[in-house]
Amino acid sequence: MSLRVFRQTATVVSILLSVTFACGVLIAVAHVLNRPFVAPVYDVVANLTAFACAVAASVLLDHPIPAVLSGVAIVCWLVLARRTVIDRRERRAAVSTRDSE
Repeated sequence: MSLRVFRQTATVVSILLSVTFACGVLIAVAHVLNRPFVAPVYDVVANLTAFACAVAASVLLDHPIPAVLSGVAIVCWLVLARRTVIDRRERRAAVSTRDSE
């Protein structure tokens, strides 16, 4: 494979990764802005894992834009994780209060 073809392929890969992770960021931001939305634990864990792997792969491939987009998605999913933890605590407290009555 010639150097020119390799560079073109690398550019296409970077664009595809950027679009993919931009969509992921859009979804994560929409979830954060949707205040009533509480993500299931499995969703939070899966997305944090996926985007952490995406950051690592993008950094290793020297694709900074996809890495940054994935990093933004991680921040969003951490906000959602916090919301999920708080919701679960409140539900447990409500159940234990109801059970003690």
